[in-house]
Amino acid sequence: MRAPITKAVAFAVLLTAGICATAHAITAEVGPVWVSATATVQPRELPSRGNAPITLKSITRVGTHDGSTPPTLKTLLFVLDKNGTIDTKGLPTCTTTKLEGTTPSQARKRCADALVGKGTAKVLVTMPGEAPFTIVSPLSFFNGPRSGGMPTLISHGYETVPAPKTLLVPIPIERISGGRYGYRVQVDLPEFAGGYGAPLLAEAKIGATRMRGGKEVGYINAHCSGGRLQVTGSARFTNGDFFPVTLTSPCHFPR
Repeated sequence: MRAPITKAVAFAVLLTAGICATAHAITAEVGPVWVSATATVQPRELPSRGNAPITLKSITRVGTHDGSTPPTLKTLLFVLDKNGTIDTKGLPTCTTTKLEGTTPSQARKRCADALVGKGTAKVLVTMPGEAPFTIVSPLSFFNGPRSGGMPTLISHGYETVPAPKTLLVPIPIERISGGRYGYRVQVDLPEFAGGYGAPLLAEAKIGATRMRGGKEVGYINAHCSGGRLQVTGSARFTNGDFFPVTLTSPCHFPR
């Protein structure tokens, strides 16, 4: 039986991330299973005061060295640097009702003005009596209605196995205070392929811009403090495995 990721492994991952302090992937391995994570912010040139639009890209990969089926990814948690802000003022919203039953292209057309990010999901499917195969879905992220005064995202995916199905995930964005961080975002992944799917890749790039009052503003805006913007988070699996990581993306002031 494979042991879950231990505190010692978690500490080693955090230590490595702290030493590297870059946007390179951080990887943890337990037995044949490996998990890697990256988070990058663009542009790197940001003001020291006030905020400028940015895009945040995150990539989480799961795999095994021996070809066995990895554990099923259940939850992704991101805690974002307090030197960044989420700005939804004047930004149109989309709802799960409008997105139900849509393909990726239909969803992006139906809620084009609320689209703030895109990505990709890749899933390994192991159905009884069939050889394992992978399915890939575009991901779309829409500005959702506020909930409890807080902004939300709606993640849209689409699968065709075992039957065509729209996968919608509401994502609350919680404002937090104290310490290095300002926002907490938890993504509870849906069931894939009727319960026979194990995610291998979750990739997202968030950061649409728009004009407001003659000025370009972003869905995410930030300034540079201490030469870096920082994201901490974790990946949790249905078997109890838990992978925490802290990632930093370097920034600098205009020259």
